Amino acid sequence: MIKARIYNPSKNAMQSGRAKTKEWILEYESNADRSPEPLMGWSQGKDTMTQVRLKFRTLEQAERYAEEKGLYYQVLTQHERKPKPRNYGDNFKYIPPEDSESA
Repeated sequence: MIKARIYNPSKNAMQSGRAKTKEWILEYESNADRSPEPLMGWSQGKDTMTQVRLKFRTLEQAERYAEEKGLYYQVLTQHERKPKPRNYGDNFKYIPPEDSESA
């Protein structure tokens, strides 16, 4: 049985926006072992399906594709980003140190 992974990609470290994080990606998992290639020493594998990455607009479309093709798939969810609201003035606010003697 062919295994696949469905996930929502995280933001690239080299980009400031979140443009390419809305799509879902289906990747096939390799069943073959990887070994060093004798000439150059790079890792080689016999399974070319690991090079296939399918992009879908929604998770439902990716799941439907996997079910139609008879794939065993696993959905990897990404934790939601929770930005903290910040105020520029808080950078300069004086917060007195806590006195250990008065406590």
